[in-house]
Amino acid sequence: MSITMAAVLGTLFMAQADNAIHIVPGKQLPQSVTVHVGDKAAQRDVTIRCLLFVPKDYKADGQKWPLMLFLHGLGECSNDDLSLVRIHGPAKIVDGRPDFPFVLITPQCPPPKGEMKDVPFAWKPEELIQLIDHVVAKLSVDADRVYVTGLSMGGYGTWRLAATYPDRFAAAVPICGGGDPATMAKPLSKVPIWAFHGAKDTTVPVSESQTMVDAVRREHGDVQLTVYPDVEHNSWAPTYDNPKVYDWLLTHRRKPK
Repeated sequence: MSITMAAVLGTLFMAQADNAIHIVPGKQLPQSVTVHVGDKAAQRDVTIRCLLFVPKDYKADGQKWPLMLFLHGLGECSNDDLSLVRIHGPAKIVDGRPDFPFVLITPQCPPPKGEMKDVPFAWKPEELIQLIDHVVAKLSVDADRVYVTGLSMGGYGTWRLAATYPDRFAAAVPICGGGDPATMAKPLSKVPIWAFHGAKDTTVPVSESQTMVDAVRREHGDVQLTVYPDVEHNSWAPTYDNPKVYDWLLTHRRKPK
């Protein structure tokens, strides 16, 4: 290995060690962020592997950009192959869209432990909110324009994260996911939500989204559901290909407390 290459790798290692962020405007780069979870008596460190994108016009001392957190599905879980998160959704789109108008964080979830019933709980809100906090603190991000979206397992994660921290998000787009309407509907009524699902989905029935939307409506929330009549589980493809979804997100700012 050359001295120059060793120096570069050493710099990147130190950057990861102190949770620094490495960016190149218009490109998506791997990151490693350590967060602290649990109470003080049983606190533990969790390292989150993720991709981070900033738009091509991003400048550290320039405008503050909206931030999007994208949560992938079960098929993209891994402990050692971060490239999987680029298969679908915004993390795929930005590789060909250097002008994508959001700072984009795409964390990778390790393979869930346990049975299939545990998959909806794979994304951990406490870890994700700390990841967001870290990026907001390090980059030129507008904290009043933070959005979350995800597909399938990530759709469940989107409902759950927005319900856990409703005061932190300007809007949410859960796709073919679901949640617990009894405990989530009231806090979710504080967050504008546009949900999507395929009517022919046999992996996650459309009733999962419909039940959540109905419950949030009963709490007088700002929520809507788009159902694609001829789409199966892959309802994220037409959703993330739709420019109106991004336009809708950008019309929302976090509501004052």
